[in-house]
Amino acid sequence: MADGTQSSTEGLSSELGGVSSQLGEIDSLANSVSRSITSAFRAAVSDGKSLNNVLGTIAESFSQIALRAALQPVSNLIAGFVSNLFTATNPTLGGVQAFAKGGVISSPTYFPLGGGAGLAGEAGPEAIMPLVRGPDGSLGVAAGGGGVTVNFNVTTPNPKSFTQSQAEVSAMLLRAVKRGTRAS
Repeated sequence: MADGTQSSTEGLSSELGGVSSQLGEIDSLANSVSRSITSAFRAAVSDGKSLNNVLGTIAESFSQIALRAALQPVSNLIAGFVSNLFTATNPTLGGVQAFAKGGVISSPTYFPLGGGAGLAGEAGPEAIMPLVRGPDGSLGVAAGGGGVTVNFNVTTPNPKSFTQSQAEVSAMLLRAVKRGTRAS
């Protein structure tokens, strides 16, 4: 139950952080609007402009603010794409992450391909797995891990009978290990 409470608390904190960020953006836009209106009326008073000119200036300012806000995500996307593309093609730019032993891409990431660019992680985490060529020439994912674990259980009615059959049990174990070695 504590894990569920902790994960829901973290989820709530994440959601509140997103709301806080959006409120900050709204505050920034509101400040831009108020500066534009103040500037337009100040110009009208000091330069003697007509109300029609003042309203035209305000409308132009609003459209510029709206256009900047609307194009910001597109600008961020293009900047991220160009940055990822250059970083991936030139290791001296830094930020290059090698995946020779595999890995996970958990957010949208662009990378160069022979005929353009690729995108991974756009729908959630994606795995990168190194491929190996088998003895038969087939190409596949390499199974990781170390040695083989063999569990050998001996059931005996008494220690004396085990001692008498110890050589036979050892021979069976050796044959099993040799079969396993040939198979791998």
